[in-house]
Amino acid sequence: MAPLVSMRGLAVDFDGVPALRGLSLDIHPGEALGMVGESGCGKSVTWLAALGLLPAKARISGSVKLGGTELVGAPTATLEGVRGRKVAMIFQDPASALNPVHRVGKQVEEALRLHRGLRGGAARAEARRLFDQVGIPDAGRRLDAWPHELSGGQNQRVMIAMALAGQPELLVADEPTTALDVTIQAQILELLDAIRREQNMALVLISHDLGVVAETCDRVLVMYTGRVVEQAPARALFDAPAHPYACGLLAALPPLEGPRERLVAIPGQVPDPARMPPGCAFAPRCPQAGPDCDAGVPPSHVLEPGRVVACLRPAYAPRPREYAL
Repeated sequence: MAPLVSMRGLAVDFDGVPALRGLSLDIHPGEALGMVGESGCGKSVTWLAALGLLPAKARISGSVKLGGTELVGAPTATLEGVRGRKVAMIFQDPASALNPVHRVGKQVEEALRLHRGLRGGAARAEARRLFDQVGIPDAGRRLDAWPHELSGGQNQRVMIAMALAGQPELLVADEPTTALDVTIQAQILELLDAIRREQNMALVLISHDLGVVAETCDRVLVMYTGRVVEQAPARALFDAPAHPYACGLLAALPPLEGPRERLVAIPGQVPDPARMPPGCAFAPRCPQAGPDCDAGVPPSHVLEPGRVVACLRPAYAPRPREYAL
């Protein structure tokens, strides 16, 4: 199956400081891909760069192809035909993403006008259908609500409805459950998964929450300082992480079974992007690092089909365990 989106060597820097360092990945129709890693590792920047949403000072190189269309360096008209229609994005904070001086229904209707040419009664009827689809109660009345009159979970559902207005082939959800309580969080995740399966829509889920990724995604990319350090099927990654950084992320989670254990934090700090260590960026924090780790950036190599790791000393966890995700 041909990939829906194909990235090759995507790199971004701001004023000469690298933020993304040659990311390559493929996303297939209907797939759910998780992207995890500490803040600043390049998860959100990847998609803002792909959609041409970064400020002018950002320098972008590499390739992002949607079907046969190259997006890096594409003219504004091409990108406007992709944003919302082919690829939609749900941003982290719905309270700041929604316009506070426009009713939520009008904002969804505007997306329908831009992406599908619907106007007037047809746009309002479709907006109401989308509100029903995303589970907003009393959808007809809520169309005339202001963003401040809705809860955080309802505003997030409005954002999802707006993203679905253009019937995208790929939905990028950037921390869609941040600041929501666990009940609403579960409802939002179930909604995204149900819509993905119904419409055969690809989903990219950007999250710090490993539990969210474990429950939702088929495949996971673990990122560190602008690079993918491990890529694996979700179940394989959580059963037996290979890269020391992925091992560290999971070691910081409490087990559900067995005696209580002291959680193990990853020592040190993420390096300054302007002053990266030689070789492997994780080496200063890695318990398995050796002198050869400073010789150069570790190349990615295949451990097994569908599983790639960038480490000179990949090590599987000694035993699978259930985590309190």
